Amino acid sequence: MKIERILCPVDFSEFSTKGFEYAVSFAARYKAKLYVQHVIEPVTVLFTYENLPGWREVYAEFRAAAEEALEKLIVSRAAQQVQPETVLQVGDPADLILKFIQKEAIDLIVMGSYGRRGLDRLITGSVTQRVVRKSPSPVLAVRKPAHDFISREPGCGPEIKKILLATDFSDHACRALSFALSLAMEYNAGLTLLHVLEGIPYGKELESETARLIRTLEASIPSDARSRCTIKSVVRLGKPYWEIIQLASESQADLVVMGVRGRGALDVAVFGSTTQRVLQLGPCPVLSVPI
Repeated sequence: MKIERILCPVDFSEFSTKGFEYAVSFAARYKAKLYVQHVIEPVTVLFTYENLPGWREVYAEFRAAAEEALEKLIVSRAAQQVQPETVLQVGDPADLILKFIQKEAIDLIVMGSYGRRGLDRLITGSVTQRVVRKSPSPVLAVRKPAHDFISREPGCGPEIKKILLATDFSDHACRALSFALSLAMEYNAGLTLLHVLEGIPYGKELESETARLIRTLEASIPSDARSRCTIKSVVRLGKPYWEIIQLASESQADLVVMGVRGRGALDVAVFGSTTQRVLQLGPCPVLSVPI
C-alpha cells in the first residue's frame, strides 16, 4: 500500500497538535509529502467579508498570526526528514479540506478530533465528522488518547504497538485490513482482528458460529503477513460500537482501524450508529477507511 501525499488540517488546538505529530510520523515512515492546512473562518455569516470595512487589514493580521503559529508548530514538532508544505485559506474549514483532498489526490488525512464534551467537541468535532463522512480517502481522527504514549521529544512521533481492526467482512472492511496490515508492518505492531456478532443466542449455535468466523478472519490474512507482525483474531457478541470500544480499552490499543461505507442517506445513519460512536467514545485514535 502506498501513502504518498498526507494532509494534516490544523486549528492549533491540543487535538490538532496531536494530529500533527501523527501526520509527521506517518510521513516519515512512508516517505510521503506532508501538507499542513489551516483555514481562517470568516468573522461573520451575515455579510461576505469583502463587504466589511477594514476587512483586508483584519485578515492580514489573521494570516500573519496563522503563519507564525504554523511555523512554531512545525519547528517544535516536525522531524528533520519531514519538510511540510503549508496551506493557508479563508472560508469554511470542512469544505476547503475536502476540496484540497480532491485537488491534490491526498492518500491520507490526519486531523484532530473532539473530546467527550466542551467547545472543542462542537467546533473541531463537527469539522472532523464532515470530513470523515465525505472524504474519498482514509481519515485518521486523533484526540488525546487514554494512555498518552507519544514521546515529548520533537519528531519522535507515536509509538504504535497495538492496532485493532474492526471488520464485518464487507468490501470496505477489506480495504481497511490492507491499511491495518501496512501500519502493523511499518510500526512493528501487533494486530487484532475483531468481528462482533449481534443477535446470536448462547449455546452450541454460538460456539459453532464463533469458530466459523474465527476461521474466516484467519483466512483473510495474507500468507506472508504473519512473518512480519503478530496477528490474532477475536469474535465477540454484542453491540458493535460498544464491543470495539471495550476491546480497545482492555487491550490498550494505540489505534483502531474501521472501514466505512459510501455517502448515501442510509450510510449516514449507519455511520452515525457505529463509526461516530467509536470516534467519540473510543480510547484512542481511529482510522476510518472508505471503499
